[in-house]
Amino acid sequence: MKPTAIALLAMITLALSAAEDAVAARAGFASFDQRARAGEHLTVVFFGASLTWGANASDPVETSYRAVIRDRLEQHYPQAHFHCRDSAIGGTGSQLGAFRVERDVLAHKPDLVFVDFTANDDIYRDDPESLGSYESIIRRLAQAGIPVVQVAFPFKWNIKTADLPSMKRLAAHRVIAEAYGSGWGDAVSAICAQVDAGTLRVDDLWVTDGVHPHDAGYRAFAAAAWDGFRAAVAAGAAPRVPGRMLNSDTYMQLRRFPLATLPALPEGWRKGRTYLTAVNHDWLMSRWMGDLVVARNRDLDDKGKPLPQARAVGTLRLQVEAASILVFGEASAGSGLFRVRIDGQLLSGKPGQVKDSDTFDANRWKTGNGHMVFEIARGLDVSRPHLVEIEPVFDAGKDQELRIESLCVAGGAATVVPAP
Repeated sequence: MKPTAIALLAMITLALSAAEDAVAARAGFASFDQRARAGEHLTVVFFGASLTWGANASDPVETSYRAVIRDRLEQHYPQAHFHCRDSAIGGTGSQLGAFRVERDVLAHKPDLVFVDFTANDDIYRDDPESLGSYESIIRRLAQAGIPVVQVAFPFKWNIKTADLPSMKRLAAHRVIAEAYGSGWGDAVSAICAQVDAGTLRVDDLWVTDGVHPHDAGYRAFAAAAWDGFRAAVAAGAAPRVPGRMLNSDTYMQLRRFPLATLPALPEGWRKGRTYLTAVNHDWLMSRWMGDLVVARNRDLDDKGKPLPQARAVGTLRLQVEAASILVFGEASAGSGLFRVRIDGQLLSGKPGQVKDSDTFDANRWKTGNGHMVFEIARGLDVSRPHLVEIEPVFDAGKDQELRIESLCVAGGAATVVPAP
């Protein structure tokens, strides 16, 4: 290669690098800080589970950690106009979260996102599946040039300084934050230190149960999240995308397939809508899903009341090419049991199945409505299609239903089509 060509290649490389740096600067925390100081309209999304929603806060809209962060943003940037969105579903983790990013985060065109799943994914475990799903969330946001503050919140029993070295997920999530240029709001370590110093008491933070704190606990969570944000601003951090995933890349190829789009449904199934009530506000599924498909063992009369005679209900059959599969739907007090077969093999021993049974209980919350999420497969062979069969198992003596919004598939081609 001639020297002039080498020089030209070097110039092109430098120009590309400068262009990438310029994009990162526009998308980073420094840019957010400048725009907020200039009084722009900015959208902030809080993505996570019940600790993001603010369960057990006296008023989740005003005393949750996200409410405290909202107040701090407004106080720190008095000229800015903030639009804060809650995108938290309690009792869920990053595996479902990976399928929610598009609809519940990116669709709002956020300028800043706070992400919480460390506790729900199990702070002591570092299994590749959920680490990969969590990293896929951070990676998608980084690819979109959105600054992220990753927050790590504890449960009451996590507040033991001696246990910090055994919290594998806490360490792994911090490594992800460093790799992707995220802010890092570690409330676990911060509260441990303050309890050891005598400036906080665990029993003052968690007053109802060991999972969800009260207002003082959420203020402590917010303090750590705010410190992570301010440190990222001070460091001029900006989202970046490593050349390769640190963990499994299964969830970088995914699809949330809405079953209501199927051209035909088995006997006893119909398209329907979510209920407009729920056990908890963050479980109100009209906020988190569109139309769904409903299997019922009773026909309805003109007034929507179930008829006394039970009817046959068919099996929903789908062909899937993917490594991992989740069923995402709505649980109700009238939900019944169901079985799943993959390639003709009846599933058993799966998390969430009825003990000593091959059935899943769709009536997750017994007396009310909420989310229904089951992982039914991981590690499938992605080189060939798989037959997935969902069979309602209803009690003929009761009016029962099964409500499913989507089949969430990841890995390989990540496709879902009606089975032949």
